[in-house]
Amino acid sequence: MGLGTLGSGGGGRPMAEINIIPLVDVMLVLLVVFIVTAPLLTHAVKLELPQASSRPNVAPAEHIEIAIQRDGQMHWNGEAVSRAELERRAWQLAERAADTEIHLKGDAAVPYGEMAWTLSALARRGLTRVGFVTDPGGAVAPDRGAGGAGAFP
Repeated sequence: MGLGTLGSGGGGRPMAEINIIPLVDVMLVLLVVFIVTAPLLTHAVKLELPQASSRPNVAPAEHIEIAIQRDGQMHWNGEAVSRAELERRAWQLAERAADTEIHLKGDAAVPYGEMAWTLSALARRGLTRVGFVTDPGGAVAPDRGAGGAGAFP
């Protein structure tokens, strides 16, 4: 190892040499690592990144409000329209901005068929971002007979 005696006899002086082979091995490994990584540092890809701002989008998203009254009368953003007019406006909206949100309001007494027809007319035009507007203040469960409030038939 590193410390031994010179000569074969036991009375010799101690050998005080440093074994440098492991040191050379470590230095060669470091040299190889630097040789391999040096070209990678000089060949960096230059990118021109876009500038970003953290300001929120102040323009509210456009939405259309369709209301259906219990007598079947339809309203497009507060204006009374017929079924044909609703389909025509839906067609124009789909050509202009198909990702527009549509808020659908229906009276509690509106037949399911009216709501289904309206949804179908919008879907045929490719307008699929439809949400139902409800009145959270009037969320009282109807009395369903002997089972009590909210009981299933």
